[in-house]
Amino acid sequence: MTKMFPQIFLVMGPPGTGKTTQAQTLAQNLGSPHLNTGDLLYYAAQGNDPAAQDIKKAMEKGEMVDEKITEQLVEKYLYEHENSEHIVVDGFPRTLEQAQMIKFPITKIFYLKVGDVTVKERLSKRERHDDTPELIEKRLKVYHEETEPILDFYRQKGILEEIDGDRTVEEVARDIEKKASSS
Repeated sequence: MTKMFPQIFLVMGPPGTGKTTQAQTLAQNLGSPHLNTGDLLYYAAQGNDPAAQDIKKAMEKGEMVDEKITEQLVEKYLYEHENSEHIVVDGFPRTLEQAQMIKFPITKIFYLKVGDVTVKERLSKRERHDDTPELIEKRLKVYHEETEPILDFYRQKGILEEIDGDRTVEEVARDIEKKASSS
């Protein structure tokens, strides 16, 4: 009998849309591991090796981390948790090329749809050192150029669910959980 890979749910959206909050909530409700790619990269950047330094430099500039490094870290995590029933991921993939190269089956993508004005308002309230107006603009620009093309890719595969992210955290979470349980 062939072993089945876990159901993988991706939570995507522009910066500041609550991806991590929603992914954590879904993972908790499913009793599943949650992979926050930002955290994964943050901890990988703490080392002294060249890859760690490259990750750190990119993150400090508001740029994307090298795709190959990110892919390797994500794949390692997923294979370490391959005996789970579900895995919830946020912050990956970030480019169309990454989406096309994913080696594991994606069950459903939950896209948190939120406009740029709302994103800027939310990020400016977080009081993080990397949430300066300049870096917020840069991250939104990178998101629109690099990440948004993924949406059509997944839409064509029939696995993209658009979620209105301009509602309360609880309303969004209920919507996502309902759609995940029907997968």
